[in-house]
Amino acid sequence: MDLDRRTFTAGLGGAAFFTAFASVGRAQQLEKPSLRLGVGNKPHLYYLPLTLAERRGHFKDYGLDVSITDFEGGAQALDALIGGALDVVTGAYEHTLRMQAKGHDVPALIELGRFPGIVLAVRKDRRYNSPADLKGMKIGVTAPDSSTHFFVLYLMAKAGLNPADASFVGVGGGPSAIAAMESGELDAMANLDPIITKLQQDGAIRLVADTRFPRVNYQIFGGTNPAAVLYAREDFIAANPNTIQALVNAFYKTLKWIATATTDEIVNTVPQEYFFGDRDIYVKALRANLLVYSKTGMITPAGMKSARDMLVTFDPELKGAAIDLQKTFDDRFVKRAMVLFDDPNDAGLENDDRRPEIDLRSTRD
Repeated sequence: MDLDRRTFTAGLGGAAFFTAFASVGRAQQLEKPSLRLGVGNKPHLYYLPLTLAERRGHFKDYGLDVSITDFEGGAQALDALIGGALDVVTGAYEHTLRMQAKGHDVPALIELGRFPGIVLAVRKDRRYNSPADLKGMKIGVTAPDSSTHFFVLYLMAKAGLNPADASFVGVGGGPSAIAAMESGELDAMANLDPIITKLQQDGAIRLVADTRFPRVNYQIFGGTNPAAVLYAREDFIAANPNTIQALVNAFYKTLKWIATATTDEIVNTVPQEYFFGDRDIYVKALRANLLVYSKTGMITPAGMKSARDMLVTFDPELKGAAIDLQKTFDDRFVKRAMVLFDDPNDAGLENDDRRPEIDLRSTRD
């Protein structure tokens, strides 16, 4: 048995608790089988679990018809959710914290990424020794108030800089982002794969902070830092518990598949338009992100605290806000999904906040 595995019932309230929910999501009638889901920059590897759940038919497996709207940034998807145009969003966990601080309960329902996977890069000819050198730079981010924007603000704050010490430009997460960097319009960029791998292969950038790998996350955040999650308004969750359970089951099934699939199996599932015309770029980008994805769908208490501490570092509105971390993650649905998928006689892998891990995926390819 893997030394990192723990007993199935440890810390989860005992087997009796789960037995009571074992049938949930199997035969319960769905209150709202047709769902409107929003996302910001779906082709990003940050949202790979969403693409795979859709392409592999996991939503349909649970009786769901999911209509996906792709926005330029996560903040736009959040606005659409609050405005009633969406039912659920796959977006950054940070948004649930910011909403909770404003008195709105918009909890995460399953963790899709335990590390952000965000990379800060500078133009090849720019001098850079530390985040202090970001002062005066023109920095591209996917969108204002996005996770990429927050990441740069955090690094700047740790270096003693204020948000106004640099200028930010929303460049999206597609060809326009690549063009903005390669044309010399930007001094630096915070973005995700496959954008970063494409720019790196083109020789346009130098990587200076890379959260695709556990070691860097431990250096920057002190541990895991929840990234992509599924979240929804509390009133919607309360009115549609069976629908939410089915949706979480679909994502949990996808995470389990990612953990065992080969690189080729994953790449062969995504749309070819994600490749930027070069499949090898996407393969390389995927291999750099394999450790990003959650193993269990559970956000750990340490991860919640890490995300909150990051936000309060640079956001003056949050420094004095009372953020109830327990209200930012509703773990009931993931725990029920575990019963449907995990053998109680086998211990499920959990996210480990203590140390980085070694990627053994190449042995399966």
